[in-house]
Amino acid sequence: MASDTKAEPRWLDVPTPDVHLRALSWGPDDAPIALCLHGFPDTAHGWRKVAPKLVDAGWRVVAPFMRGYAPSSTSTDGSYHVGALMDDALRVLEAAGPTGRDVLVGHDWGAIAGSGLAAMPDSPFRKAVIMSVPPAGAFRPLGQMPDAGRLAAQLPRQLLRSWYIMFFQLPFLPERSASWVVPRLWRQWSPSYAADEDVALVLDAIGAPDNWRAALGYYRATIRGSKPPPRYADLHDHWLSPLRLPTLYLHGSDDGCASADYTRWVEPALPAGSRAEIVDGGGHFMQLDRPDDVARLIVDFVGTN
Repeated sequence: MASDTKAEPRWLDVPTPDVHLRALSWGPDDAPIALCLHGFPDTAHGWRKVAPKLVDAGWRVVAPFMRGYAPSSTSTDGSYHVGALMDDALRVLEAAGPTGRDVLVGHDWGAIAGSGLAAMPDSPFRKAVIMSVPPAGAFRPLGQMPDAGRLAAQLPRQLLRSWYIMFFQLPFLPERSASWVVPRLWRQWSPSYAADEDVALVLDAIGAPDNWRAALGYYRATIRGSKPPPRYADLHDHWLSPLRLPTLYLHGSDDGCASADYTRWVEPALPAGSRAEIVDGGGHFMQLDRPDDVARLIVDFVGTN
């Protein structure tokens, strides 16, 4: 990492009843928080290029390793439901010291959890930035979507792009796939980015069997529709709901995971004070392959301190 002190994060430990979370923290402890949630297959290190730029704008960046991603622990009750991810984010915010001016930035699975937090009627965040995965609430109910035929035409290609989700539902084989699935997805999803360093960081975090099984658990809990433990049930109810917070939605033009075309349906469904932007040349991991553009758009939306 760079020698500049803004790029040298400190550690924050957050024990909870279910997991022990570890987070990276950049910037002064008394600044308002930009809570940055990573997705799959990524780590909190994925924010390392954007974080110093947000610190320059007066934010403290706090980026937890999601449950199951070392050095955070796996779940003692086996819950990898969206409600559990939302609970983790709220606990990290509480441990970091909420200011009432804090914002949420979520990418991929962090975007899914972030959409749930942005849909809460009593969300502790002031604004949200959702990246690369459209909020589920923007597509409900499907029968009332504008240009529904055009949206339906996207589905065959999206199913091909999402092959890994169905693969993860199989018995036995997915548990042995980390070493080839992770680099393949990075090549497909951010094709212009030299990902060797990040692939190594990801395999350090979820390459071990228990951690990889946890990463698969996110997809299995969602696709199979299993119920979360009672402690997460109320939060879990929000992730399919329309957003309430002013939200910036970002999608890379070259995202190989999901088409930037979805932005046309997301933007009209966002609440007042929101906007959507396509990051030119950005892949799925645009916070790494287009960090300057992403940081500028985030700061333009959430402001400076």
